Amino acid sequence: MNLLPKTTADFGSTEYWNAFFRKRGKHAFEWYGEYPELCDQLHQYIKPKDEILVVGCGNSKLSMDLYDVGFKKITNIDISPVVIKQMQEANRSTRPEMTWNQMDATAMSFPDESFSVVLDKGTLDALFTDESTAVVTVVQKYFTEIGRVLRAAGRYVCISLLQEHILRKLVDHFPAAHFMLRIVRCPEAGKGNGSEDSVGADGSSLVVFAIVATKLKNIPMRILELGLAGNHIERIQRPEELLAGVAAAQKAAMVCNGLARGSIAGMAEVSLDLFAPSAKERPRYTIHVLDQAPKRGNGKYAAFIVPQGRETEWLFATPAGRRKLQESAKFDRLAIVTLHRGHVYNNLEAVKTELAESVKSLAPNGLQGASIPYLSIGAEVGRRETIHTGRSELSGEYVVEEIAGENGRLFRRLVFLANQSVVQSEAALKMARVRGSRTAQKVIDPGYLACQHHLFMTVGVQLAANMTNAPGTSNNCPVAVVGLGGGGLCTFIRECLKQTTITAVEIDPEIEQIAVKYFGLTLDQRLRVVIADGIQFLADEAARESHYSALLFDVDSKDPTVGMSCPPAAFLEQAVLTNVRKLIGEKGLFVLNLVCRNESLRDTTVESLKRTFRYVLSYQLEEDVNEIFYCTDNERLKDVSNWQDLLRTAADDVNKLARKEKLTHEQELVDISDFITALKI
Repeated sequence: MNLLPKTTADFGSTEYWNAFFRKRGKHAFEWYGEYPELCDQLHQYIKPKDEILVVGCGNSKLSMDLYDVGFKKITNIDISPVVIKQMQEANRSTRPEMTWNQMDATAMSFPDESFSVVLDKGTLDALFTDESTAVVTVVQKYFTEIGRVLRAAGRYVCISLLQEHILRKLVDHFPAAHFMLRIVRCPEAGKGNGSEDSVGADGSSLVVFAIVATKLKNIPMRILELGLAGNHIERIQRPEELLAGVAAAQKAAMVCNGLARGSIAGMAEVSLDLFAPSAKERPRYTIHVLDQAPKRGNGKYAAFIVPQGRETEWLFATPAGRRKLQESAKFDRLAIVTLHRGHVYNNLEAVKTELAESVKSLAPNGLQGASIPYLSIGAEVGRRETIHTGRSELSGEYVVEEIAGENGRLFRRLVFLANQSVVQSEAALKMARVRGSRTAQKVIDPGYLACQHHLFMTVGVQLAANMTNAPGTSNNCPVAVVGLGGGGLCTFIRECLKQTTITAVEIDPEIEQIAVKYFGLTLDQRLRVVIADGIQFLADEAARESHYSALLFDVDSKDPTVGMSCPPAAFLEQAVLTNVRKLIGEKGLFVLNLVCRNESLRDTTVESLKRTFRYVLSYQLEEDVNEIFYCTDNERLKDVSNWQDLLRTAADDVNKLARKEKLTHEQELVDISDFITALKI
């Protein structure tokens, strides 16, 4: 039976509702939930001693349920005489103290200040069908009547779906009329119990809110409050924040409804941020939901909690990695949960408890009430401790944090909050006795290289040293590194290759301070930092006719939309490469760390390098997208065999020197045979 109106305007007509209730008969109409789903909110704002006016009562059971639990002073009105007669007959003997009156809520006959509560379930939504002048005029009359019949400190309690135009009118009218306005979500209402009343036209469950407008004699300022999570109520400063909060809840419900109704296999993952009620500016969790085509032997649905400190790993930080994780976890749907900085997570069980309702809301249809398995790595939630926060004028806010990795090893990281999925710099910590201290303290391990490409850039520096020095000598090898970061590369070169003097070029002065204070960068005669734009530095040095045995580019791009994230495209322009060539001369070496996912851009880069340098060789790292280019005019590298022999020697030297300086206990940092085999001339 189709009982929905043909046009939205019908919602406000007496004829429509008379016809509706004749067809409906004794079957109650409960679009927005029944008493059991609404009672938590209703009992907070309505007390048994209140004199209650229910406007637009229809044949809802809400009044009867309230009466039966002790609310005896209830007056009901409705525009439809048909439904009023039905309800009078149904309740005359069982609920004698409750009254029913046929009355228009926009023109009530009650005296002023007759009631302490006006209760509205869906009537405002039925009246406020659009923003036409005629409809807005009717709604304004309705609000005026509510204000008239309410006593001081009385409450208008309205159950509504809160379409945007309705919420805007509420925010505009009630604070100006000296009402305190509170909006709270009714989480149990509108979930959908399988009946036609509990779902929207598209089959989605409804998002139901309670509006609580409290009449005050005079308030010096507008009071707006919002409650979207449990009993937590938050004071809102601006109407726009209230609108945004309600819209976010509605959109999240729409996503959950969509996920419940169907699969997103073959489509992009769906991501949602979850906020703690007291920290609306910073997400507490992010959930990525992925589907794959159902497979025999797979589980239906599970949640995977990423331990703190591991969220930047490829498996968890990228869509491709998360897809790989889902395949290995063998579930048709997987919700992957990451934990954000700036929050405290006591333990894994506490996280599971906190996530339970949200994870359940993302389940496929039929599993919302089922037990959902939780997966993770080990039994701990991970540990992440912020030891410093700051702001760079160039890169924005950042944190320096310590995390516990595998086997409890500690790592220190620099992360810019504008791109939290990327670790800008990482250093390993070890316990060592510091001069002047009797006890061991945490210090930076200079032998740890977080980025594998740094090892092969170091091999390049050793190659340059071997090419520019006569056999058997160890003359000074000047090196320039454009891009400091936490200083891990510069520190390793300084500690491993003692014949080098290093000039690190960094545009951001804040980075130098971080590297020195938190990442163990030691500045002395062998290592200095120049604060300058890298491109301008190269031009100035070339004009001064400076010389470097090795010049390294390890600088990242701040623009994530470009297919090349390292270096910025400007560093590969012909004028810049020409200056590099001048600075290294005929015998020096240019080492470039290239991160490029765009094949066309990569080809263009290679052509630029070939136009500038006589000899160009590359090494593609197996585990990363980084590609290291070695470029030179040195005639000793004219033949392929010479390239291989010299790089084999340089790699062997780095292995030996790292062991000698106690930077590693491994026999080989560089797997020489794999390295030489993978080289491309």
